[in-house]
Amino acid sequence: MKIGYARVSTLDQNPDLQHRALKRAGCRTIHEDRLSGRSQRRPGLDHALAQLGAGDVLVVWRLDRLGRDLPHLLATVKDIEARGAGFRSLTENIDTTSAGGTLIFHLMGALAQFERALIEERTRAGLAAARKRGVRLGRKPALSERQVAHARQLIKLGSSPTEVARTLSVGRATLYRHLRGNNRSAA
Repeated sequence: MKIGYARVSTLDQNPDLQHRALKRAGCRTIHEDRLSGRSQRRPGLDHALAQLGAGDVLVVWRLDRLGRDLPHLLATVKDIEARGAGFRSLTENIDTTSAGGTLIFHLMGALAQFERALIEERTRAGLAAARKRGVRLGRKPALSERQVAHARQLIKLGSSPTEVARTLSVGRATLYRHLRGNNRSAA
């Protein structure tokens, strides 16, 4: 059985074009969402996936109607395949019930994984270069060196750490960490 899924981003948009294309493709049932593709929760898609059984095919008008981004799209198609069902996109002419369609999808997945690895590699290289230049990475310390010196002086004069922390508007644990010198300095 072919099960259709249509999505429009706003209530003002009209899904009729998608519905007509899905009906022409032989979909008996069409599930629909009227919300942004960025939305994590999509009840129409959840219902369509729940209805899928072995041998069924989920049909969409275009790939971007199904997935928020490439990793999400690939994960959704993997879920469909785990149910023993297939996936078909009408506009891109991708059909995972055929060997060619499955190949295209696996190539897309490999490219997405490669892209993620490149991004991670560039990020690590950028962070290393910043460290070499002396850029302090991470969150700014809660207390300056002057404030820590002032806190030490107050404690020496008899103030409790709790009072000093309150005066400096930090928690006691933060004060103790700075007094021990364990505050995160340049990473």
